[in-house]
Amino acid sequence: MSDRTGILLLVSGPSGSGKTTLCRRLAGEKEVRYSISCTTRSPRAGEEHGRDYYFLTRDEFERRVAAGDFLEHAEVHGNHYGTLKSEVIDHLANGTDIVMDIDVQGAAQVRACDDFAIRSALVDLFVMPPDETELRNRLTGRGTDSEDVIALRMANSLDEMRHWPEYTFRLLSGTHEEDYLRFKALLLAERLRVSRLRSSS
Repeated sequence: MSDRTGILLLVSGPSGSGKTTLCRRLAGEKEVRYSISCTTRSPRAGEEHGRDYYFLTRDEFERRVAAGDFLEHAEVHGNHYGTLKSEVIDHLANGTDIVMDIDVQGAAQVRACDDFAIRSALVDLFVMPPDETELRNRLTGRGTDSEDVIALRMANSLDEMRHWPEYTFRLLSGTHEEDYLRFKALLLAERLRVSRLRSSS
């Protein structure tokens, strides 16, 4: 058992902002546990069930929503995404820090959660691309999506970017290394917060 409660580091940003890379690197260094989301979309090349996402059928997803299994869920780009409560709550109680790569709809649901453990653990960050030109370059640079899909993602990204004032922190993206150093610094600072420490009495 840790001497403090865990941090729920909620990270949003448009496709191409680099948020997923930041989250996975932090988890790869064993600083945090990466919260794996459920989705009804098809796996992309190289993605694995249980590592990248839990890939569920639409029926399975809807059953779990009805059962109250999700901390948050939303429809994005025509597919359902959601975070299971089991991926978060017990780990926070044990002092494990969790990072969630999440869209703005899901982030709003987590912020609205009335569970004290979630509210007290929450730290939310919006990762912002430096400008629209760079955002488009990042989206096309993947080489995995058609022009129609890129156009849809670009439109959705610009819409998402209007939500950054709803977050406590904003990271304006620079180089990969600069972004990561600032990202990790936020986590390290939050670990020092007195309100997270358990009483020794």
